[in-house]
Amino acid sequence: MTARADLSPQELRILVAATDTGSFSAAGVALGTTQSGVSHAVREIERKVGAVLFERGRTGTRPTPAGTAAAAHARRVLRMLDVLVAEARGAGAGPDEGPAVTGPLRIAAFRSAALHLLPPVLERLTARHPDLEPRVRIVREVGPGTAGEVAEGRADVGIATLGTGTPTPPGLIAGVLSEEPYALVHPAGHPDPRSLPLVDWTENCSSYTREWWATQDWIPPATVEAQDDGAVLAMVSSGFGMAIMPALSLTGAPPSVRIADLGPTRPTRSVGYLTTPELAATAAVRALVRELRHTRTPGVPAKARTRVRG
Repeated sequence: MTARADLSPQELRILVAATDTGSFSAAGVALGTTQSGVSHAVREIERKVGAVLFERGRTGTRPTPAGTAAAAHARRVLRMLDVLVAEARGAGAGPDEGPAVTGPLRIAAFRSAALHLLPPVLERLTARHPDLEPRVRIVREVGPGTAGEVAEGRADVGIATLGTGTPTPPGLIAGVLSEEPYALVHPAGHPDPRSLPLVDWTENCSSYTREWWATQDWIPPATVEAQDDGAVLAMVSSGFGMAIMPALSLTGAPPSVRIADLGPTRPTRSVGYLTTPELAATAAVRALVRELRHTRTPGVPAKARTRVRG
């Protein structure tokens, strides 16, 4: 039997740095070593793995599909090494209290979740665990989205819209936190909201929403596209158009708009969290999930609602 050549933590760091920076020289600067040292280390890593991990060129390096997969695993292994230290040091809290929750907690969230869902959760979480250090990144829910951040080892937990057009990456654990309805939002006082242009944004879609949309002949094609739901709401508030938006995006909607119920067949979207099986068992992720589950997701504001008949 051939002896297995394990990768060292430093080799994992080199692999990640070379992937993230796009060049061996930049990776060397980031790690405090030389370009030749990184190049030699990468060759040794490729020998141990038994696959070409980088395409070399005059303009830099680019990970191969094998390299991208290896870097994702490397990030997750390095993260678990950090967790090992944090949880071992916190294990002395006592059997009744459980291990102390310390260290960084990396969270990727889509915009409206970061604005309206996470702040009270993190306030309570850090009050209970003052040595915990939440780090939040806002990620657009297009392409890999927040799930991709977790799968690639860049985040411990992703707050995501589940069941949309992008499937959950294999190997992740997901849990639904809430099912939020969509509503029509339009300028207050407008005599005929349906005559307004439709304002939309790229993230505002799922297979179910598209199916519902196709059955509503009163909804025109989107003629205005914005970058995010905040820009959409601002445009509607200024009288530029109408929009169909999920409840979380309508949290704190200004008095210059009205929110109309779309009826019993209205579309909904699932908001939930994703993490990896190994991180799901850690004290920090468990504590965050507990707080998320005990938080009521903001709903459609009660003020000035109307009813739209389709």
